[in-house]
Amino acid sequence: MLAFILLAIYLISVLCAPLLGTAEAAGAAVLEGAEEAVRFCLGICGAICLWSAVLELLERGGLAGALAGLLRPVLRRLFPRAAADREILSALTENVSANLLGLGNAATPAGIRAARGMARQSGGQPSDELCRLVVLNTASLQLLPSTIAAVRASAGAASAFDILPAVWFSSLCSVSAGLLATSLLRRLWP
Repeated sequence: MLAFILLAIYLISVLCAPLLGTAEAAGAAVLEGAEEAVRFCLGICGAICLWSAVLELLERGGLAGALAGLLRPVLRRLFPRAAADREILSALTENVSANLLGLGNAATPAGIRAARGMARQSGGQPSDELCRLVVLNTASLQLLPSTIAAVRASAGAASAFDILPAVWFSSLCSVSAGLLATSLLRRLWP
């Protein structure tokens, strides 16, 4: 559906530009927009590679394992059934650790592994724990919002990390609200 909407917008623009006498301006805007998009993507790509390398260094240096050790008691409480399976618990800790560091792209494969394991545990049906995982990933508590900082730096922000207090507060509120909502909805629709 979105493809049809975008196609319609494009066709209307192509047809209206010559009629309104703005064909040259529209062509220049398209080329300028494409150039800016490539520059933006390259900037973000570089920052994501940097932070992914930092995550790899944390893992090799044992700091990611230490963070995972701190998270395991909380995850066992949030996901008691899934925590019984070592592989699922490992995927959960990797997922939450990457999300805490603001690396949603690195968190996704671990989240998928955890979700598949939880689905296997519940016979292919969505369980309360699986729903909780989806909410936790969507809300994503972040200590270091590296991807957002990369976007801000690419856009020319003077200090890309000056948003830390706002990110900490908003992500804590979103995770709390999401977990509270899953708990309430579970009680309403058992």
